Amino acid sequence: MQTDSHSMGRASANAAALALGTDAAQMVLTLTVAGQLCGVPVLAVRDVLGPQTITRIPLAPPEVAGSLNLRGRIVTAVDLRRRLHLAARPAGQKPMSVVVEHQGELYSLLADVVGEVLSLSPAERAANPPTLDASWKDVSLGVHRLGESLLVVLDVERLMQIG
Repeated sequence: MQTDSHSMGRASANAAALALGTDAAQMVLTLTVAGQLCGVPVLAVRDVLGPQTITRIPLAPPEVAGSLNLRGRIVTAVDLRRRLHLAARPAGQKPMSVVVEHQGELYSLLADVVGEVLSLSPAERAANPPTLDASWKDVSLGVHRLGESLLVVLDVERLMQIG
C-alpha cells in the first residue's frame, strides 16, 4: 500500500483484518527506514499520512523532529532514523508518517516508505538475531523472514521511551 496524502484510520486497518479473515493482532503495517524493512502492529496504527509540514520544537530530544497538525490535534513527530541511530534522511526526501497512539497521545513515526498490511504467523516470528544492532534490539519484538528480506517487528511502547 503506497500511501501519499491519503490516510488510513484504525477502522480501515481493522476492516482489512476482517476481510482477510485473520486475527488483527497478527497483522503489521510495513515500513522502510534507511533500507530496513520494519513492521508496526496494525492495531497500534491510527493513520498513515503522506509528507507533512513539521514544526520544530525547541529543546526537544534529537529524535523528536517536531510536531504536526492532524485534523486540529497536535501530534509529536518522531524521526525513526534518529531514534534508531541511523544516517540522516537524504536532502529532499520527504518522510511518510505512521500515526500511533501511546498512553493516550498520538505520535507520528517518520519513515522513508510505508508499504502494505501483512498477516504474519506468530509461529514464524524469530527472536532477534545476535547480530542485530543494540538500538534495534531495544525496540524489536522479533523478526520475520520474508523471502530475501528480514522484517523487524517494532514495539511501539519501547519506541516511545525517548530520552
